[in-house]
Amino acid sequence: MNAAKRLEIFQRLHADNPEPTTELAYSSTFELLIAVILSAQATDVGVNKATAKLYPVANTPAAIYALGYDGLCEYIKTIGLYPSKAKNVIETCRLLVEQHNSQVPDTREALEALPGVGRKTANVVLNTAFRQPAMAVDTHIFRVSNRTGIAPGKTVLEVEKKLLKFVPKDFLLGAHHWLILHGRYVCKARQPQCGSCRIEDLCEFKQKTID
Repeated sequence: MNAAKRLEIFQRLHADNPEPTTELAYSSTFELLIAVILSAQATDVGVNKATAKLYPVANTPAAIYALGYDGLCEYIKTIGLYPSKAKNVIETCRLLVEQHNSQVPDTREALEALPGVGRKTANVVLNTAFRQPAMAVDTHIFRVSNRTGIAPGKTVLEVEKKLLKFVPKDFLLGAHHWLILHGRYVCKARQPQCGSCRIEDLCEFKQKTID
């Protein structure tokens, strides 16, 4: 795919959604961090239901740490893999209090040193909270990048690096969200809705469908 085609793709995605953001509900950087940790192999809808009950009770590192493992589990037990996520969240809260003055760090190295925070989670926080041009490649972005030809790659890291290289600079901050939303609602895994896709004429996917 050439640069002109990529530019047109992101111009259209921007025109349709000028201020894209995550569908996770949060009101602070810390709430976003915890929501993203909980969202691994879970839906945003499911995470939002759990945090809607958790955050009014505890939405700071000290408050969630004070709940303890069992207390936190009561709020997040509807989320997949909640036992291990609860352990990671409790330990992350302890480290934030003890090492970061209860503030979420704004560097990849410090974020990835927190339990439950891998490269993808760190990228989401860096992009969404700190407005850094990081690219969190989830299953939706990996699929859309390969299927459309925007940034094909065999691994998540390869796709991430290509997106950072090929996405026009003016659209780097929003690209993460546009591609996720496109993969979630239009370019679906089993049945892409090519007939109603805004970038169908620019997409290089050969097996296009008719809605």
